[in-house]
Amino acid sequence: MSADLLMVGATVRTLDPDRPIARAVAVRGDRIVALDDDAVAMRSSTTEVVDLAGATVTPGLVDGHLHALFGVTAFAGADLSGCRDLDDLRTALAGALPGKDGWVTGFGLDHNVFGGAPITNQVLEEALPGAPLVIVLYDGHSSLASDEALRRAGVTGPRRFEQRAEIVCDTAGRPTGLLLEHAAMETVRGVVPPMEHAELHKRLLEVMDGMATTGLTGGVMMDAEGDALDVLAAVEDAADLPIRLRVMPWCMPEDDLAAIDALQGRHGRSWAVGGVKFFIDGTVEGGTAWLGHADCHGQGADAFWRDPAAYTRAVRHFAADRVQTATHAIGDAGVRHVVESLAGVDTGGVRHRVEHLETLPLADVRRVVGAGLVASMQPSHTGYARADGTDEWSTRLGRERAARAWPCRDVRDAGGTLVLGSDWPIASYDAREVLAFAQLRRRPGTVDAPITPDQALTGLMALEGMTTHAALADGTERTSGRVAVGHRADLTAFAVDPVVAPADELAAAPVRLTVSSGRITHRTDSR
Repeated sequence: MSADLLMVGATVRTLDPDRPIARAVAVRGDRIVALDDDAVAMRSSTTEVVDLAGATVTPGLVDGHLHALFGVTAFAGADLSGCRDLDDLRTALAGALPGKDGWVTGFGLDHNVFGGAPITNQVLEEALPGAPLVIVLYDGHSSLASDEALRRAGVTGPRRFEQRAEIVCDTAGRPTGLLLEHAAMETVRGVVPPMEHAELHKRLLEVMDGMATTGLTGGVMMDAEGDALDVLAAVEDAADLPIRLRVMPWCMPEDDLAAIDALQGRHGRSWAVGGVKFFIDGTVEGGTAWLGHADCHGQGADAFWRDPAAYTRAVRHFAADRVQTATHAIGDAGVRHVVESLAGVDTGGVRHRVEHLETLPLADVRRVVGAGLVASMQPSHTGYARADGTDEWSTRLGRERAARAWPCRDVRDAGGTLVLGSDWPIASYDAREVLAFAQLRRRPGTVDAPITPDQALTGLMALEGMTTHAALADGTERTSGRVAVGHRADLTAFAVDPVVAPADELAAAPVRLTVSSGRITHRTDSR
């Protein structure tokens, strides 16, 4: 038997305790079939040989939490992530190009731009008076709409939603433009002309190609709303997806559980539905995280589900069917409710997940681990906080709770499974940045003070968070997450060793080769 692909000239960190280092890897189809001399012996005239010239090969990186389609469709228009104050925002909006029917859209706006003042659409009216304009803030859980956008959407005052979403209004009942959480955001987003299918497909492939260049071989896609699965199928009809996706559709308070059940198992060549995504709260900056006690504005004391017991019944429904659940839980009260909801439930060996865990006391970290739940965290979110506590996230929480920020090391030290990801488009999908942020607790390439540096991971822990621990979370540790014979051929080749290289250097180092399920999806080497 000959190999389809042979990788030589590398140091292979297999993350397999029985064989931690190898020098060559042979691939046939979508599987690793041999290592070292056995691999070289499988070379034939038809084998593609890649000499990696000293690169370090690891198991293929997996982003544990991303939003591929939501990122492409909702984070469109003017990129406002570089705005630091309202003057920056006015300038950026003044140069924004209108789209279909005159709509102007933007994304990535940091709450800190408003300097702690109430977020209203006044600045939108100053920059583009009378324009239909909607901006998605960086957290993806809030948007800001102009008066004309609200008028076109028929939004004239407050509404009650099944989920805890809000059209924020002033004391006279007039909308301020701020829309909190998905149902409220959709009131305006639903009337913005949708992206043409051809453009959507093109952009989705471009984003996934970009992910592959950073070493990603797979990801857990935490959204499948509307016709998302049809979009994935249509894109894959025309081209192979550059990364493999595990898709987890949302379950909202108003949703039909049977309809979500029916989606499980739907798949294409490189994507498959396998799990359900819940929300038990929102975000700290939006005042919608579920906290043990309210934030400095008196907000954050409620769950996303108006009846938290209904969430418990729903998550137990899927657990009984052996369907994995992943629950967005940022606040400490939200995390505790997830733990309590799954306590004593027979999960049939399925590892249920808690996403984000942005502020959590050590005792609750240990409860998460003790319950057998997977912690899924995004180290690059620390880039939105400031060590001096002057940012909106820290200010709302207060010093004590901000000191519990993103407790990655606590999870690992407690013996827990820790999956790392980007939450793209909330943060960059660059996997090297995720690995670097996990070690630095600050933006790589800067001299910023780190956020809770005691929660930093080692280089090996960070790598495990996107490889072996990702496999443990999915229940696929017997066939993925390591470089071992019989495992899926997901491989990432770094120009530096991601375990020992300085994290700032790792964040900027090239990825030489990315292989997803045996297919080369990115390469920088010469044949």
